[in-house]
Amino acid sequence: MKKTAMLIENVWLCPFIAGEVIPLFGDITISGGVISKIKAKNFQTYLKNPEKVQKNSFNARGRVMTLPLVNFHDHIYSRLAKGLPLTGDFGNFQNVLHNLWWKLDRALDKDMITASAQMAAMESIRNGVTYIFDHHSSQNKISGSLTTIKNTLHEFGLRGVLCFESTDRNGTEKAMAGLSENKNFFTSQLNGDFHGMLGLHASFTLSNDLLREAHLVQNQFDLGIHIHVAEDDSDNKLSVEFTGKKPIRRLRSFKLINSKSILVHGVHLSKNDFIKISEVDGALAFCPDSNLNNSVGLPQFGEIPKSISFLTGTDGMHSNVARSMKQLFLLARGQENSFDDSTALIKKIYSDQITFAKRYFHDFPLLQQGERADMVLWDYVPPTPLKKDNFWGHYIYGILEYPVHSVLQNGEFLMKEFKFVDVNESKIKNDVYLQGERLAHKMMNMK
Repeated sequence: MKKTAMLIENVWLCPFIAGEVIPLFGDITISGGVISKIKAKNFQTYLKNPEKVQKNSFNARGRVMTLPLVNFHDHIYSRLAKGLPLTGDFGNFQNVLHNLWWKLDRALDKDMITASAQMAAMESIRNGVTYIFDHHSSQNKISGSLTTIKNTLHEFGLRGVLCFESTDRNGTEKAMAGLSENKNFFTSQLNGDFHGMLGLHASFTLSNDLLREAHLVQNQFDLGIHIHVAEDDSDNKLSVEFTGKKPIRRLRSFKLINSKSILVHGVHLSKNDFIKISEVDGALAFCPDSNLNNSVGLPQFGEIPKSISFLTGTDGMHSNVARSMKQLFLLARGQENSFDDSTALIKKIYSDQITFAKRYFHDFPLLQQGERADMVLWDYVPPTPLKKDNFWGHYIYGILEYPVHSVLQNGEFLMKEFKFVDVNESKIKNDVYLQGERLAHKMMNMK
């Protein structure tokens, strides 16, 4: 299908150039899904006649445009987990797993997975997220589940890196089926918009036999792992009890951590753990809202070596990566890090996400001429001049507080002026409800 050519006028474009965000005001021409021309112009001239634009162009009216957001740890399968009938004790993290998440992931079928992916896709676009690293689990619907998610995300124009959460908690047969689902996805479903990782749950539910098989699969396909690590201290304690080793030491002993790996949470890691992660260039994905919700603690951001790549995820609680970014800044301040150090944390995450995303998507855009036209237009008009030296003040205290106005992916609008393009939002929401209702009834009868 031929890509639509378009002109976007009067926009504050924020390209990432040589490790810095260098804003400029002007117009963008998009041709064939690529930014073909960027023309700078004077903002004061625009203010004299803000409605003056060429015929059929899109007037951004002084709003700010940034790179697309990336969710480096999503659980799409969790989207229907609102208002479910729950029983049992939720007084600690292990009970939350047993009485909610491990019931939910056994209840899901293909239609529920599709509905979850539809809901996640719309939420993501609404929040400017067009790249999703998903960590999927549907323990009684394993085969083909990643393809179901892939096909649904593709319908919405999104890109993704998918994996299945392999685990021994439901027996060896399903553990191996989880590895097979990862392997089948790698061998038959990858393309320029979708890639794969090797999904593992967490050390305390992984046997040595499963990790040996995982290492063989990883070597065969040159994969990074996507795994929960030390989210709660029970991961450390149970791993030692079952295997004699803490999670990072175990993963290193099986040579599973590499530069394409995402280690999620990392709340209860030691200085020695950080050294071991840094040695093999693994990345940490922070999910602050989930950590607060589960009362598992928070990483001490000032103590983590800067040699480790920092990423941001939502852990399936929502799709609002911008909110997670702001949360990380405020939590860093709450840990008595200085304004400069807390801002440096956000700048590092912003830069590290680009570096890591490019390990999977070589064409992940930086909003420069000649690159893919993937971009987010925020409903934010800077109240003071926007420039390189003050971008992060605008970003943290302005942009991240405003809703997303429009989203483009590969030169096409996915959402335009707050409205989805070519999506029957009402029908999809009704379909999602029907699957959520089925899930609620099913979980009422689960032990």
